[in-house]
Amino acid sequence: MFDKVKQLGDLAKMRSEAQKLQKELEKISETLEKNGWTVSVSGDQKIRYIKKDGEDLKDLADLINDVMKKVQKESAKKMVEIGGLSSLLGKR
Repeated sequence: MFDKVKQLGDLAKMRSEAQKLQKELEKISETLEKNGWTVSVSGDQKIRYIKKDGEDLKDLADLINDVMKKVQKESAKKMVEIGGLSSLLGKR
């Protein structure tokens, strides 16, 4: 029973650390311009904005973010199915 309580505590700690990391990643930002296009992406891999010749293409940025989220969820499911990260690291 104590192992289960310890596991829950470890899980809570990992979740807290992941949330802190997420907040730090959100602070990172890169913006590039090329051929009239401007794209800005945050460190958590979300498109902040896309502009073409100064016109904000928010709908396009939202669409790309939505599809990226969907692909990330499917990828996470597949990782769990094949044994998760530990199998990739040889810790299975």
